[in-house]
Amino acid sequence: MQEKEQIIRTEYSEIMQKSYIDYAMSVIIARALPDVRDGLKPVQRRTLYDMHELGIRYDRPYRKCARIVGDTMGKYHPHGDSSIYEALVVMAQDFKKGLPLVDGHGNFGSIEGDGAAAMRYTEARLQKITQEAYLADLDKGVVDFVPNFDETEKEPSVLPVKVPNLLVNGAEGIAVGMATSIPPHNFSEVVDGVKAYMKNPGITTAELMEHIKGPDFPTGGIVVNQSDLLQIYETGVGKVKIRGKVEIEQAKGGRQRLVITEIPYTMVGANIGKFLVDVYNLVESRKANDIVDISNQSSKEGIRIVLDLKKGADIETLCNMLYKKTRLEDTFGVNMLAVADGRPETMGLVPIIRHHVDFQYELATRKYQTLLAKELEKKEVQEGLIKACDVIDLIIEILRGSKNIRDAKDCLINGNTKNIEFRYKGSEADAKQLCFTERQATAILEMRLYKLIGLEIAALMKEHETTLSNIAKYEEILGSRAAMAKVIIKELTRFQKEYGSARKTAIENAAEAVYEEKKVEEMPVVLLMDRFGYVKTVDAPTYERNKEAADAENKYVIPCMNTDKLCIFTDKGQLHSVKVLDLPHGKFREKGTPLDNVSNYNSNEERMLCVSSLSGLLGRKLLFANSSGMLKQVQGEEFDVSKRTVSSTKLNEGETLLLVQVLEGTQEESIVMQTKKNMFLRFLASDVPEKKKGAVGVRGMKIDEKDSLAAVYLLGQEEYAVMVKEKEVALHRLRMANRDGKGVKK
Repeated sequence: MQEKEQIIRTEYSEIMQKSYIDYAMSVIIARALPDVRDGLKPVQRRTLYDMHELGIRYDRPYRKCARIVGDTMGKYHPHGDSSIYEALVVMAQDFKKGLPLVDGHGNFGSIEGDGAAAMRYTEARLQKITQEAYLADLDKGVVDFVPNFDETEKEPSVLPVKVPNLLVNGAEGIAVGMATSIPPHNFSEVVDGVKAYMKNPGITTAELMEHIKGPDFPTGGIVVNQSDLLQIYETGVGKVKIRGKVEIEQAKGGRQRLVITEIPYTMVGANIGKFLVDVYNLVESRKANDIVDISNQSSKEGIRIVLDLKKGADIETLCNMLYKKTRLEDTFGVNMLAVADGRPETMGLVPIIRHHVDFQYELATRKYQTLLAKELEKKEVQEGLIKACDVIDLIIEILRGSKNIRDAKDCLINGNTKNIEFRYKGSEADAKQLCFTERQATAILEMRLYKLIGLEIAALMKEHETTLSNIAKYEEILGSRAAMAKVIIKELTRFQKEYGSARKTAIENAAEAVYEEKKVEEMPVVLLMDRFGYVKTVDAPTYERNKEAADAENKYVIPCMNTDKLCIFTDKGQLHSVKVLDLPHGKFREKGTPLDNVSNYNSNEERMLCVSSLSGLLGRKLLFANSSGMLKQVQGEEFDVSKRTVSSTKLNEGETLLLVQVLEGTQEESIVMQTKKNMFLRFLASDVPEKKKGAVGVRGMKIDEKDSLAAVYLLGQEEYAVMVKEKEVALHRLRMANRDGKGVKK
């Protein structure tokens, strides 16, 4: 029988709100943010656990990354292979992680932004530290296991990480409405900080910073705002300023060179290439005249970017320019957001370490409770075997007289001799005194005869002593927080000695980089643009000497100042602005550069309607006419904008601009509109009202439905004629009419 359909009526906005909140929380908790306890995002945790389950240990052969990714996706993380492989790659990159967790074999990318090879080519295995400090004790019940996405497997809700991974490796992630950005820190310093907190839980951030000096980026560099770090670590939010490390080397001929040997962490990847481009642009724009050559000599040994300088170069000014104008000095935004107690929380340094230490106590408690339970089981069995050795003859007699194992076991546990035949009279009375436990009786029945050899009995006694010693030790650890702290600190110290390394990033309070650009000497120039769109500027005397050739060869000749802007209006309604200083300036016979290369203008998609200097527009008005016949006047000041490209007018879908022209402002100035069926309408330009650039305008001409606008002309004092059906029509002789008329047929 088919179930009856159930329709729930509810407010749509409520469903949307609930669904979006559910989605947001899923992204925040299950995807983007790390857990404060193990410092891992779910994808990282699942990948490491899967490698552990596959047995890809540090002391075993590498396995294909495709196998790891596929297994992780199939069992634990059903969100696509690319996210899993990307997480795996990042955990293997020593230039991104302070403590790499995966040992990669093959091409895992480079610091300069080269991507890793496809997962079918690369191989990986766990690092030793990962095996010892991140995945150990999983078999001792130290963490809870939860069902995977399809409830066919179990996965740990958190890994039993014994080191403060959130601080050591940092984290980056973008969730819904929030993001995390935690810088990496020095492993040895963070361990010292944890030990200091465990000895003094009331420690302040300032006292903690005596151990944890600040971020320690894998790329080195210099943190230059040391005084801001206390506030950042108090609140968990702030900005760390990082500079690359610059060294000065002597070159031939008394010249010097700047060598960048360490880069800011934020420059890792494609930003190294961007830095080189920025330096090249500084040289091209004549702002860095002291640089004669740039070369990137970086290799596997490290970063080495060389800037060769002129003799007598001002190195201090040049360095300050590089800090200000390139990413050689950059900002790392800190937002120490992580999932704590099931919800996202922004934490300072002390709360992060507090959560980590509380987690360590929880791990140690569960571990030693499990170990104690196992030792107590062993103690019970050992005591039963020792006791059995003393009455072994009686036990053998019981076994020989029993008909089945159940009767023998009942006799050993409860002294029940009912179904047992004894060979000796006194044996039954002795058997009734037996009172072994269930576990002891099972061990006695499973015991092999060779265990009765003298040496084996001695070994059993020694093993029993060890068990008693372990029980005492575990009970002491579980019974005293101080004893447990000592065990945790001892293990941390071992990790610190084996895996600790020297700090790479220097921390100091450096002076603010001060660089003032030299003011450009203002001078008149002439801007030349030929019919192919090649543009250049020449100084005024050069133009005067070549005036006749310049006017003949160029489509636009615009006198302006070198501090001016070039404004290009296109048929798509766009205004593209270019600083005149960005245009090549030189000799008259030099070709120049395509306008497409120095602006956002695209000659393949747009057509130029008007080209002017900004100074040529100020104080004047422009006439706009679109393909629908709408006209308006706009003040030139509206086009004095800072953006390189803006919309110069409002166009509806399918409309284009037919005319953009600067008005002369004379009383005789008129407009002629021509349709494709050769209807002409002439009226005064003053009939067109002034509007804002975002307005549509007013209708200039009534156009028949089967007709459309072909052209718009702005007439001054000069005569102008067009050809219509092989007949010349003098536009200035057309009868003057009113705007929004039908016009006359020609």
